[in-house]
Amino acid sequence: MHVADSHDLIQVHGARENNLKNVSVEIPKRRLTVFTGVSGSGKSSLVFGTIAAESQRLINETYSAFLQGFMPSQTRPDVDLLEGLTTAIIVDQERMGANSRSTVGTATDANAMLRIIFSRLGEPSAGPAFHYSFNVPAGACPRCEGMGNVTDIDLDELFDKTKSLNEGAITIPGYTVDGWLVRIFAASGFVDADKPIKDFTEQERQDFLYKEPVKVKVENMNLTYEGLVPRVQKSFLQKDKEALQPHLRAFVDRAVTFTACPECGGTRLNQAALASRIGGVNIADACAMQISDLAAWVRGISDRSVAPLLGTLQRTLDSFVEIGLGYLSLDRPSGTLSGGEAQRTKMIRHLGSSLTDVSYIFDEPTVGLHPHDIERMNGLLQRLRDKGNTVLVVEHKPETIAIADHVVDLGPGAGGSGGTVCFEGTVAGLRSSDTLTGRHLDYRAGLRKSVRSFKDVLPIRGASTHNLRDVDVDIPLGVLVVVTGVAGSGKSSLIHGSIPKGAGVVSVDQAAIRGSRRSNPATYTGLLEPIRKAFGKANGVKPALFSANSEGACPNCNGNGVVYTDLAMMAGVATVCEECEGRRFQSSVLQYKLGDRNISEVLAMSVAEAQEYFASGASRLPAAHTILSRLADVGLGYISLGQPLTTLSGGERQRLKLAIHMAEKGGIYVLDEPTTGLHLADVEQLLGLLDRLVQSGKSVIVIEHHLAVMASADWIIDIGPGAGHDGGTVVFEGTPADLVATRSTLTGEHLATYVAAASS
Repeated sequence: MHVADSHDLIQVHGARENNLKNVSVEIPKRRLTVFTGVSGSGKSSLVFGTIAAESQRLINETYSAFLQGFMPSQTRPDVDLLEGLTTAIIVDQERMGANSRSTVGTATDANAMLRIIFSRLGEPSAGPAFHYSFNVPAGACPRCEGMGNVTDIDLDELFDKTKSLNEGAITIPGYTVDGWLVRIFAASGFVDADKPIKDFTEQERQDFLYKEPVKVKVENMNLTYEGLVPRVQKSFLQKDKEALQPHLRAFVDRAVTFTACPECGGTRLNQAALASRIGGVNIADACAMQISDLAAWVRGISDRSVAPLLGTLQRTLDSFVEIGLGYLSLDRPSGTLSGGEAQRTKMIRHLGSSLTDVSYIFDEPTVGLHPHDIERMNGLLQRLRDKGNTVLVVEHKPETIAIADHVVDLGPGAGGSGGTVCFEGTVAGLRSSDTLTGRHLDYRAGLRKSVRSFKDVLPIRGASTHNLRDVDVDIPLGVLVVVTGVAGSGKSSLIHGSIPKGAGVVSVDQAAIRGSRRSNPATYTGLLEPIRKAFGKANGVKPALFSANSEGACPNCNGNGVVYTDLAMMAGVATVCEECEGRRFQSSVLQYKLGDRNISEVLAMSVAEAQEYFASGASRLPAAHTILSRLADVGLGYISLGQPLTTLSGGERQRLKLAIHMAEKGGIYVLDEPTTGLHLADVEQLLGLLDRLVQSGKSVIVIEHHLAVMASADWIIDIGPGAGHDGGTVVFEGTPADLVATRSTLTGEHLATYVAAASS
């Protein structure tokens, strides 16, 4: 054997990132390895925080110092030795850039290929390929500048015309009377700051609202003055609305109406690009087609001059269909894709890649997938492996664990109770092992012995959001309703688009929690408040001392626990603060105790530890204990109170929100795939929680693909039969037992097989 062929393992020795306890593993290259274990067991710390992070850091080090200055800083993971690493390509569930100019087509190069085809074959030609792009002036509609919509701003939502500027007339978030944003208007000389806006002269009104940018001197500083309307357009409307903080989003919803641009009809393109057609179809029509239809249309084009390009485009579009995204269209804004859809869209770029011998690293690729689609996803993972790549997958679904060549099971528990390797080997070996994952691998929930009956329903009539076809359905109240269907069938459109918002409806999703790296579960849930007060009272000092964002913060790191050093053109580094040693507080604050712990030690506790700590004795604190019990209830017993929110997964974020909402008086709970990121053992706990919510008189509506949740439902509403324009209708409504008995839908088929395995 040639010595070059001996490097067939990725070797990890002594990994200590986060909760990993000196972990050593050997991972076979060019094989499919699945990492399992409960949420918080250390899977992501090993795969993403250690292996992927070091691979990316080493690649970045090959670039010049100048280039490295533009890259995010990366410190070496806490590990003794990493050998045999290959280039890592991370395919995660991070939402795709919320840039309103980014679409599914621009994110996957499908648009670029279509533009070249139209530039060669379109009649009459609009010119070279970039004349068909809405992101450059040559192709963009001049009226909306390629955005596809025009905005109309309600001036009454920007200011109160009965007040003057000095009385706080401007009602836009962030525009305070003593802030720079308002002072520049008041001191510009263009308007009278003491006169009510309704009394402005025509010239003053024009200057106040629409004046072009001009340099002015305010308090001896040269600043740019600009009318209020263009300023609002730049600061709020050129960013994607979904990327704004909630209060800013609410302001935009109130103040702005978006309408399709009358000149381009929302297509974003100018008239020359729209006039160019292939067989009667222009490029906007092609991008608006459902991808499965577009694939068929492209097949019908035969022209030898662009044959290689047509072949590549065809393969890209076929990959969309194969991966279960055939229901999307290329003009769909990429910011509107769910985490699972975004991950699968990124995957498409790699399926056609000629690269081999790289490591593809996936984070729960089955998220948002119906059991029917999981089979196809498994095929794609195997295809990537068979091209000679190392495929590493963090996953909980037994259907995907089953296809692994090698399994690494971490645990045994979460947080401080995890971080060790419980099992390494084959799937058969895992099955017969006595680990938590091994014991649950063949767990199947049986159908509910007796379903709960309901008297009241929530009627939905004529729902037609997105692909819904005038749907009428009654959603039972006071029971557990599970809404199912393949990805893209219309589940979210039906539930989020049709259930009236407001009184009594609590909607809990997986969207990112707006917050900085200073926010943590203790601050987000309001838990820190009673704890700070208790510390203050017990020690006779101010409660503000016990906040790392307030008076008690370590002055050296401003309460961050780490010091960020900017190294100019080199990558910046974050180092643990030498003064507080990462504890975030001044040393004098750490002298004060509640019971036998200081504030830093309390924030380092896991939810489960803190629950016990605040239950009795000198540290008994009922207000904190109540919040902690809710966090434990939703399966977050392992997260630490001071863990930055930015480190939580989508499923953890959803459960954190659920814990907060459980205190509300809402009568209807809507949950979107709450099993995301949950181990098989944790799914049982979640089902217990949903049951308790129903028992306490709540109505629970869950959009879900997990078969255990379907089996436990009182009522199932199945949307389909397919995705996109092949979906959008109710194909079944009734009890799980009836769905299994009729096997009339894709969901019914899979549930019947699952339940049969449960009873055998």
